[in-house]
Amino acid sequence: MSIPHSGSARPLAVISGGGTGIGLASALRLARDGFDLALIGRRTEVLDAAAARIREQTPAARVQTIAADLQDPAQVERAAGEVEGPVQVLLNNAGGNVLDRGEGLAGIAANYEANMRLNVLTAVLLTEALLPRIVRPGGRIISISSIAALRGANGYGAAKAAIHGWMMGLAADLAPEGVTVNAVAPGYVPDTGFWDGRRTPDIVASRLAQVPMNRAGTPDEVAGAVAYLAGPEGGWTTGQILQVNGGALFGRG
Repeated sequence: MSIPHSGSARPLAVISGGGTGIGLASALRLARDGFDLALIGRRTEVLDAAAARIREQTPAARVQTIAADLQDPAQVERAAGEVEGPVQVLLNNAGGNVLDRGEGLAGIAANYEANMRLNVLTAVLLTEALLPRIVRPGGRIISISSIAALRGANGYGAAKAAIHGWMMGLAADLAPEGVTVNAVAPGYVPDTGFWDGRRTPDIVASRLAQVPMNRAGTPDEVAGAVAYLAGPEGGWTTGQILQVNGGALFGRG
């Protein structure tokens, strides 16, 4: 699906965590759909490899890479200043699951704080930094959540659930300006860095047992949901949680 735009300029999509997994799959899809890209992540070499892959598949796309840790307000401000042009789509994909709980209450506190910083603060800071540059009307803000936000999973699930509450408030604020704000909540998608080191036979079997469709999802399938929310047909969808989970959780959002 192509995005209508005037002249020869392609609209810009900014993607955090755009170098691997769902972020890269979404970048590849949006480039094919007519977007230029600004990829933000912590590792320069990963971003450069992603940009080369995108340019190879979609030579018309302009791809900018920006290395930054989005947990750091100063780095967020610098990264936002480096983004070239008005922002049609912002995809908040940076995040991860901090599993270490440490010892006692101090360990629990550190775990929850780390998950909140990695999943919530990265999205909130980047969005706030780029908010004045989001196209009005027609801009799109999309955040990657998780099925864990809807059925619970310690600090990670709590952090992703916080994304939902923040997203809904922002959607209400920006709807009068013609900007949509939504979340995509994937289920079991093992072909991502999130699952590195955890794809044991027992874990895979236990996850698949929770999926009525009896298979894992793919980053490309999540990217398809992102593309819908980013595209013309998504213009009247806002404040929503779009689940992509093979039926692992029905009818909640």
